[in-house]
Amino acid sequence: MKSATIAQLKKELQFRSDEERLQLCLRLARFKKENKELLTYLLFEADNEAGYIEMVKAEIDEQFSLINTDSFFYIKKSVRKILRNLKKYIRYSGNKETEVELLLYFCSQLSTFQPSIKQNVTLLNLYNRQLLYIEKKITSLHEDLQYDHGLILESLKNF
Repeated sequence: MKSATIAQLKKELQFRSDEERLQLCLRLARFKKENKELLTYLLFEADNEAGYIEMVKAEIDEQFSLINTDSFFYIKKSVRKILRNLKKYIRYSGNKETEVELLLYFCSQLSTFQPSIKQNVTLLNLYNRQLLYIEKKITSLHEDLQYDHGLILESLKNF
């Protein structure tokens, strides 16, 4: 089955009643966890972006505290999982400021993680890639935010 384009879906949804659209949304939410999470963000979190950021930061802290530090293999797997979840939350928001702030927080947590990521090339490369990505994203922000986030980024580069 070939998927319809967004334009086609939008056009078709305009012809449906409010009740039909509600039923379609609920049915969509039942099929995938990500759909349900996105709908939760849009309905409950979108109007309070600062609260959403704090909630995601708390989840990052919790995930970092649960990392098995027995070997770098487990640390790498866990850090990649945290980053994958973080990218998903960033996608839900779609806000560039939120993206930069959360990625800076992730990198700050990673830089203070024990055992140090400097002892593992893969983790260090992941960290450096995120810093480069953040640097590119900062240029699209407002000048004041560029300056503030730029200071944090420079301190992370020199860790």
